[in-house]
Amino acid sequence: MNMPVIISSKLRLFALLLLVFLSTVSCTCFKNYGKLETNADVTAAFNKAEINPGFDYYISGSDTYPRSIMGLNKAYKFDSNLWKKVELTPEELKELTTRMQQRAISCCGQVPFGFAILDEKGKQIGVWYSILVPSMSIKMIDDRNIIIYPPSDIDYKGYDGQGNGSARGK
Repeated sequence: MNMPVIISSKLRLFALLLLVFLSTVSCTCFKNYGKLETNADVTAAFNKAEINPGFDYYISGSDTYPRSIMGLNKAYKFDSNLWKKVELTPEELKELTTRMQQRAISCCGQVPFGFAILDEKGKQIGVWYSILVPSMSIKMIDDRNIIIYPPSDIDYKGYDGQGNGSARGK
């Protein structure tokens, strides 16, 4: 009997079973999560201060220099003390995006981007405007209830003028 062949076969079987297990666990754990996807049309709409009447708008961060602006389809229930609901005119949206652009360039060496907010099935349910940050969480509670966590404070240290955060151009 050839020992290396038996060990190699058992190792392959173990690797295959581990892969199947991890795939199943990851699908189960993340099945109710949406995502952000960069979108040039969303960036252009924010840069042109176009307000979608089918969306409710929210900001995170300060009223003067928001960290993020989000528009969410009115069909979705969104209840969060992490966001501030705002009624914006195109002029007010233009003012906010201009301030965000100036702050992002001066602190972080980047400009804000537009993102499509997608549900767990890939359907667009909203829009997002901010600098690129690594942490974001969009959790679908059910078909019409959603929780969207804004990026963490650590991601915005540079943007908020608190030193060298991950949003700061290194």
